[in-house]
Amino acid sequence: MAPPHGRHDPSTARFPEGFVWGTATSSYQIEGAVRADGRLPSIWDTFTHTPGRVHRNQTGDLADDHYHRYPEDVSLLADLGVTHYRFSLAWPRLQPEGYGPLNGAGLDFYSRLLDSLLDHGISPWVTLYHWDLPQTLEDSGGWPRRETAEHFAAYAALVHQRLGDRVEHWTTLNEPWCSAFLGYAAGVHAPGRTDGAAALRAAHHLLLGHGLAVRALREQGAGAIGVTLNLAPVEAASPERAADRDAARRVDGLVNRFFLDPLLRGAYPADVLADVADVTGTEHVRDGDLALIGAPLDFLGVNYYTPLVVRRRDAPTPGGPTPWGGAADVETVKRGLPETAMGWEIAPDGLYRTLTRVWREYGPPPLYVTENGAAFDDRVTPEGRVCDEERRGFLESHIAAAHRALAAGADVRGFFVWSLLDNFEWAEGYAKRFGLVHVDFETQRRTMKDSGRWFAEITRANAL
Repeated sequence: MAPPHGRHDPSTARFPEGFVWGTATSSYQIEGAVRADGRLPSIWDTFTHTPGRVHRNQTGDLADDHYHRYPEDVSLLADLGVTHYRFSLAWPRLQPEGYGPLNGAGLDFYSRLLDSLLDHGISPWVTLYHWDLPQTLEDSGGWPRRETAEHFAAYAALVHQRLGDRVEHWTTLNEPWCSAFLGYAAGVHAPGRTDGAAALRAAHHLLLGHGLAVRALREQGAGAIGVTLNLAPVEAASPERAADRDAARRVDGLVNRFFLDPLLRGAYPADVLADVADVTGTEHVRDGDLALIGAPLDFLGVNYYTPLVVRRRDAPTPGGPTPWGGAADVETVKRGLPETAMGWEIAPDGLYRTLTRVWREYGPPPLYVTENGAAFDDRVTPEGRVCDEERRGFLESHIAAAHRALAAGADVRGFFVWSLLDNFEWAEGYAKRFGLVHVDFETQRRTMKDSGRWFAEITRANAL
């Protein structure tokens, strides 16, 4: 029985036996070695080498040099006591042009990584796509082009044939909202395009690629298959104001329901399609697409960082690109809460509300918090410590929120911290540090932060 509202005690938060504890990374953010062993450029290689796109024109060319230092990083995972490690495969490392045979050197790298994880008793949790589309496919049209979804499914099938003997959990996509709307509408992520209609087509073809990959993996007898979405509660800045309530509805539709509904209900929400009708039609959605997209999942990954509070502008909408197709007159506002170094307000209750909402409104599949974490301005002391008490407090409050959702009835089965390592943080370059492990990017020296030592106590106790 769930405890009465408001009486959940995080000091007694013990998690069910078998609860998954992990950390998460992505290929472009940590691997480096972008020209090694047959790898060809991804859209992020091209984007970061375009002046003015990334903080201080920094790139992921070296990142954490995980390609060469993975044994040390796997040892750090073992020190953290995690049961699982969520990481992504670099499509251009495995299939440099996005089609054709797999690259043997890329396969060898991931094979060695998988073996090392299993030797340390850590289960791999593989993401097939975390934003690094082969540049060749972008040159042919990218995700707005239907053929990219078909190439992705073929890639997924080939990878499973070669690595599936050691992987139980497969995530098709990470955060398709970011890939579509930040990459093709707002232009702040790779490939840096600013075409709202292309972004909506990209969103559909990302989901179609997921559906086609699920079918291919099921045919090969893959283990557990899911997808990861970035979700957040969306609130009206002034709930008494009808324009703000409608702004919240529209943004919630684009961020949450545009992905949850087709994946878990097999249909796009009608109000969202009406909202974006002036941006694009639906001719790219073909018969049978939604049946593929809505095929049953074994799990849903939920990435959560901060809620969204929005209002409709009273003044004329400023020019420039926006991620909000059909909601370009909407802006986000802050409420004066404490913030991370990213400028994101800290609101652990938003994770509780997100998990319980998805479970209440959509039901199965089981839920995993596949990313949660925070960037702060970490410093290494002269004694060699990183005293990141803010990160510990952030994680403790959010783990407690996940436990509260579990106690309220949501089927929450795991929690992955973003991230194992300080890394290349996309358009922020190396300015923002999310890791449980500090990385000196000049020397590549790794230092476990105090939050990492604390998290290791949580994983081993299976409790707060």
